[in-house]
Amino acid sequence: MIEPFLGTWKLESSEHFEEYLEQLGVPITVRHLAALEKPTINISAHGDKVSIKTQTSFKNFEIVFKLGEEFDETTADNRKVKSILTLAGNSLVHVQKWLGKETTIKRQIVGGKMVATHTMNSVISTRVFTKV
Repeated sequence: MIEPFLGTWKLESSEHFEEYLEQLGVPITVRHLAALEKPTINISAHGDKVSIKTQTSFKNFEIVFKLGEEFDETTADNRKVKSILTLAGNSLVHVQKWLGKETTIKRQIVGGKMVATHTMNSVISTRVFTKV
């Protein structure tokens, strides 16, 4: 059920995001600026398609996908990845693969907030979003 994720979310807190971006290979200057951002995320569904729009002060981006179907994604840091999003229990799981690498973003609704856990190698970043 995608319904609990639908709506607009604003970043409330973030831990270890800069370290996570380092694992992705994001240059240090971009990592630092990205870690300071307080993005707004809008998740919507139209039929069998889901949209996740992310807005920041320096870049906006959107992915549109069908749950369980792999698609080509160009990430905010310009990686060309193969992505798939699935619902697993109460989690929206986003897996990105590129150049033999893999990262996972797992979103869950906990106490009315959206908790996004970003994992790459042994680095885990937790970002908490409040519904607006």
